[in-house]
Formats: sequence, C-alpha cells, structure tokens
Amino acid sequence: MRLLTAFFGLLLSLVALTVEAATPPLLVLDVARFRNEDQSVKGGILEIYATVPGQGLTYKRRGPKVFQAAATLTLEVLYPDGTAAYQEVVTLKPPVLSDTSNLKNPISFQKRIALPDGTYTLRGQVRDQYRAGRVVVVDMPLVLESKSKAPVISNIVLLARPASKTLDQSNFIRGSYSLTRAPGGLYARGADRLFFYAELYNAAPDQPVQLRYKVRPVAGTKDILSTTATATGLTGRSTPLIGDLDISKLPAGEYTLTVEARDAKNKLLSAQTTRLRRNPAEYAPAGAALPR
Repeated sequence: MRLLTAFFGLLLSLVALTVEAATPPLLVLDVARFRNEDQSVKGGILEIYATVPGQGLTYKRRGPKVFQAAATLTLEVLYPDGTAAYQEVVTLKPPVLSDTSNLKNPISFQKRIALPDGTYTLRGQVRDQYRAGRVVVVDMPLVLESKSKAPVISNIVLLARPASKTLDQSNFIRGSYSLTRAPGGLYARGADRLFFYAELYNAAPDQPVQLRYKVRPVAGTKDILSTTATATGLTGRSTPLIGDLDISKLPAGEYTLTVEARDAKNKLLSAQTTRLRRNPAEYAPAGAALPR
C-alpha cells in the first residue's frame, strides 16, 4: 500500500510539473538602454517592454461565445534606497475571443523614460483580474552609464520583423526606424530570420565601421552563424546598426548574438551581446508594433 501511495504521489508530482512547464510566464520583461538623442540632456533612455502572454491569463465568459481577459500591470524603476524614479499602473486587455481553445494573443506595453546615470531596479508586477491570488513580480537590476567618449554599442533590440524607416513618432520608433520587438528574445514557429537593431555612439564621422554579427550556443565556444556588414559614422548623432541572419536551420536551444564594431585596421571598437531562444515547435507571442 505504501509503495502504491508513493507511486501515485510521484505520478501527481509529474503531472503538476508538466502542467507548470506548459504554462507560460505571466510576465516577460525586456529592456534596452540608449543614449538620449538630445545631447544637451544628461543621462540615458530606458526602454521597457512588458509582455503578458494570453495563455497565462484567465478568460471570463461575458456572453455567448464572448470571452475576455484582463491584467493589471505595475511598472516601477527604483533607486537603491527603494524610492521610485518612475511608476505607472495600466490595465491591459487582449482582444475579445469567441473560443479559448487556442490562446495566442499576448498583451504588450512599451514605455520609454529618461533617467540620470546610475543604478536602479526595474520591478514589474502583473495581476490576473479574473483569478484571485494570481500575481507575479519580476525584478531586474539595471545600470545606466552614458558618459563614455569612446565608441560604444547600445543594447541590442531583438526584432520580430525588419526595422523599417518611418517619419512617425512614438515609443516604437528609434533612430527614425519602426521597431517590432521579439518578446523575450523568442524565435518560434515561422520565425526563420533573426532581425535586430542597435546604435553605435561616438563613431568617427564619415568613417567606415566594419561590423560582425555572430551567433553561438550559450554553452558553446564556436560561432555557428556569422556575417559582416559596413556602417558609416554619422555627425552629431548615433549610428544605427541594423542586421538580420537566416536562422531557418538553427536547432531549438538558447544562443547568444554578438555585434562587433571594428575600425579600418580591424581593431575592436566595441562589442555587445544578447541572448535569444529558438523553438520552432512553439508559437511566439506577436510583438507589439506601431498601430497601422
């Protein structure tokens, strides 16, 4: 009897673990740190991108074949002493559905704020409005530093679609390009190209910069994808770095993307690395973009 009880206990634990593994995180936070485009303003720009996957929320019936979900999102940027440099509370609602058997709709929120250089903690809290006690808090340490006079590359923004030139102005625009983020750096079913955006600061005006883009497994020591490109330093502003790589044959797993900037003599000027995840069997949440 004890053996049978232990077997059923183990079975229930495995089922619970399977259910937990199949449930997506209720909150995915991505950030990017840039220089302020207004060079007279000290400090930097912090872009916060919060995604709440639709699969993680509770949908409530509102009528015949009408289901609605909602989440309360609280974002804070905290100084080391715990006081808030920024705080905002928003209510997010995905589209109304007639069927909840195949949930794919994410909710996304993007915010761009100017901050002095320093050390901060980004705190995101999301509460499922239709499930009591369903609250998730994510903390992320941050450092903003924008005083360097040497060439330096910003954080890399992983994109779900190519960066495109635009004259519009919004939180989705950076360097005159419209950016559609890939939430959580996930490239899933149908995402066969890796698009990205970054900025190079303090590049010599009108001088060519050699760029290298490299992808390798997180635990690996050899690049499995690489390509090169060229950019030209701009006068009085940052130099946008826009690239893409074919990842259609990349196996599922976690990888790093490295962007290098080198001068005409092949001397390394700056490098920046970010992580991405490839899973062709999974549906990725659609990246939020400028409404059309």
